[in-house]
Amino acid sequence: MTQLPPSQFIFPDQIESDPDEQGLICIGADLQPSTLYEAYSHGLFPWFSEGEPICWWCPEPRCIIRPQHYYPSKSLIRNMKKFDYKITINHAFEQVIRSCSLPRSYADETWISEDIIQGYCQLFEAGYAYSIEVWDQDKIVGGLYGVNIGHGCFGESMFSTQTDVSKMAFYTLMLIGQENNLPWIDCQLVNDHLLSLGASTISRQDYLKLLQNVIKQPSIDWKSYQEGVFSSKTIANILRLRE
Repeated sequence: MTQLPPSQFIFPDQIESDPDEQGLICIGADLQPSTLYEAYSHGLFPWFSEGEPICWWCPEPRCIIRPQHYYPSKSLIRNMKKFDYKITINHAFEQVIRSCSLPRSYADETWISEDIIQGYCQLFEAGYAYSIEVWDQDKIVGGLYGVNIGHGCFGESMFSTQTDVSKMAFYTLMLIGQENNLPWIDCQLVNDHLLSLGASTISRQDYLKLLQNVIKQPSIDWKSYQEGVFSSKTIANILRLRE
């Protein structure tokens, strides 16, 4: 993990900057690793369309999921046993984020621009981002990526090209959260899909208070996970990653 230099940008107070609770805190800055680190440490994340200024958000309410309260569906466990996919951690970060940036069946565009890809790849190289990959033979068929600071784990995006494989990556992330006693994983904006997976919401003020303690905790030992290749069938049978 690389010690990042201090950010040249100071983000404004989230509550004072957004009294109407619309979620948009400020516009500008850049996507350098130091800036992203500073933003996430204060509950902000970038979200904007390509060609527009960088917009920094801190929504009210905040969507989170508590790993200890997550339970995979029976159909997911059944598919993990039926189709024995390989699951890896931090083996192909750039490939995952680029796959997440591709158009979806329900949308022609995504917010993951080339600038976003480069910024988060640099953050990954510095040791503050992660990816989970699901493989069918030698092809990545699903996965997710996010940011990690201390015990703060911030989910960003996921993708799948086969049934349930993004949910397999998500379940793997939940197991990592359980094994490292993470209080929650940040899902940012609430939607029906996340709620169906067991997510809930807390107030922005409560989230920001909890965040300051969470990011001061020791970081996840990603190396202990990324050295292995996991079997979806084995994970479904033992319901954990580590023996």
